[in-house]
Amino acid sequence: MSAPVVIRPVRPEDVAAIAAIYADAVVHGTASFETEPPDNAEMELRRARLIAGGFPYLVAETEGSIMGYAYAGPYRPRVAYRHTVEDSVYVHPGAHGRGIGRRLLAELILQAEACGFRQMIAVIGDSAQAPSIALHRSLGFRPVGTLASVGFKHGRWIDSVLMQRALGEGDRTLP
Repeated sequence: MSAPVVIRPVRPEDVAAIAAIYADAVVHGTASFETEPPDNAEMELRRARLIAGGFPYLVAETEGSIMGYAYAGPYRPRVAYRHTVEDSVYVHPGAHGRGIGRRLLAELILQAEACGFRQMIAVIGDSAQAPSIALHRSLGFRPVGTLASVGFKHGRWIDSVLMQRALGEGDRTLP
């Protein structure tokens, strides 16, 4: 029997574990188009900005270890986008395939709805990221486009897949 996974709000003391998970994704993967992992101070600055902006930020914890994290952040900085968020979900490389990303994203959707956001956008690095695309689709996201060859990393061109999901009333009512 595996240890329970607790999804909870991020705390400042989680930043080192979050930075390590993200560093692995930056160095070895294509989910992020960053090429150099940010240090803990930069990751804390990013966390603090999101929390101060009223955006949900979650971690998945098992027996005191952070196994993944997810947050919603501004989709774009212009005021007309204020009801739309972009999600980010990262799971510890040793915890892939255990449903942690799904639990994080499902709770993130609920919390973003509770904050009053109306649309969530997934910008998935690399059209070959079948697990991420499937995860988003399983939670109600629909594909809205692919930006072909917009990134260059690990010696190759990489697409971005755009997916979208309405939150709460979506566009059926005015905010």
